[in-house]
Amino acid sequence: MLRENMIPCKSNEAVVTVLSYRNGVMDGYLQHPLLGREEKFDSLSQMILLLGSLLDLENCPGKPSPVVSTVCSRQDSIAVFRIQVLFREHYTWQGRLIWQEADQEAVFKSAIELIQLLDEILAA
Repeated sequence: MLRENMIPCKSNEAVVTVLSYRNGVMDGYLQHPLLGREEKFDSLSQMILLLGSLLDLENCPGKPSPVVSTVCSRQDSIAVFRIQVLFREHYTWQGRLIWQEADQEAVFKSAIELIQLLDEILAA
């Protein structure tokens, strides 16, 4: 059951390309239509903060920004994820994580759960 104050984000999809993951430290690139280019990140927390800033720019929850296709084609990646934040409530995120190489999808109910999912996949 959805509560009244949980408003759909309708945000654009972010693509996260992971170049390396060692002992819980991840680096790679984040793509998003609002960026217009790949943005390098050197840690998982940096990637989460960048994505949070993009959600703020999209006025999430709020009106959706124009949908722009974001495609990743890096050959040196170890994993590529698509992140769709569907709802935000009190700075928590609910959405979907799509692991492109394995064609698998998981639902997360918070940013912490998203971090745990990424760690489980990449540490395996």
